[in-house]
Amino acid sequence: MSKVKIGIVGGTGYTGVELLRLLANHPNAEVMAITSRSEAGMPVAEMFPNLRGFYDLAFSEPKADVLAACDVVFFATPHGVAMDMTPELIEAGVRVIDLAADFRISDLEVWESWYGMPHGCPNIMDEVVYGLPEMYREKIKKAKVIANPGCYPTAVQLGFQPLLKAGLVDIDHLIADAKSGVSGAGRGAKVGSLAAETSEGFKAYGVNGHRHLPEIVQGLDRMIDGKVNLTFVPHLIPTIRGIEATLYGKLTRNVSQEELQELFENTYAEEPFVDVMPANSLPDTRLVKGSNMCRMAVYRPVGGDVVVVTSVIDNLVKGAAGQAVQNMNIMFDLEEDAGLKHVALLP
Repeated sequence: MSKVKIGIVGGTGYTGVELLRLLANHPNAEVMAITSRSEAGMPVAEMFPNLRGFYDLAFSEPKADVLAACDVVFFATPHGVAMDMTPELIEAGVRVIDLAADFRISDLEVWESWYGMPHGCPNIMDEVVYGLPEMYREKIKKAKVIANPGCYPTAVQLGFQPLLKAGLVDIDHLIADAKSGVSGAGRGAKVGSLAAETSEGFKAYGVNGHRHLPEIVQGLDRMIDGKVNLTFVPHLIPTIRGIEATLYGKLTRNVSQEELQELFENTYAEEPFVDVMPANSLPDTRLVKGSNMCRMAVYRPVGGDVVVVTSVIDNLVKGAAGQAVQNMNIMFDLEEDAGLKHVALLP
């Protein structure tokens, strides 16, 4: 088939360069434009030498006529950018995948309270599909706008989904204890991201409220068509990539370790990017580094009534750019793993 013509708005951050890395070897992708107001005119390979030989493009101003000639536009931008440009793009027949949070939360009053700005295009929210393929694949196929999930929400929702769909845990007492590498904070120069600030340390943050909390709760609520009570505590760990989420739920009925294992394996048996590991496995962020895979394991600690799930992803791939490419593949009826067949890096 003909190649999908792609525009990327905001290509100078970690998710932007990760999109370029994944699309460089995508058999059906042609990147037509990559924009950056601050770096317009600079060759992409000058900023990111790892892409030498793969792209002859230079960064350009985000011009509507250029982007309107694309089949799909990815927004790898700060919050608030995509909602300003998306209505014009979808009017031109372009499909949009936003890697920021502009469209992730359907209740715009909740969105505005967490992001501290008015929402720019409430009239198109009916066109938006939340881009978690393991839940919304059929809707993604026809979507005009994809809200690409956040990194923590991806790991947490995938880990809880089998338990909630089966009605096996007390929905009033869910806990997500999650950890992320420093790249989750973005590429901007911040004191808190300096090596001297993050090395040899490990701390919680956002305990009183993190922007991913309402997104996670929204997703879990949809799984049960009800309301959950979730305690979500993120942590910063001194690594570059990776998210590990340890999830806890109190069982509502007596199920064995073997039954839990079977439930998880059956839930994700047909999913190309979820790997339920054998019983007694310990998923490690190194096992997904550079790949679009989510690996998880489920436990019922001996003698207890609590189920524990540990879920790991690469925050820049399945937690961002890789999931965005996966969504593009679904939208354009491509092989779902096209451009995403990377094996995780070890060591």
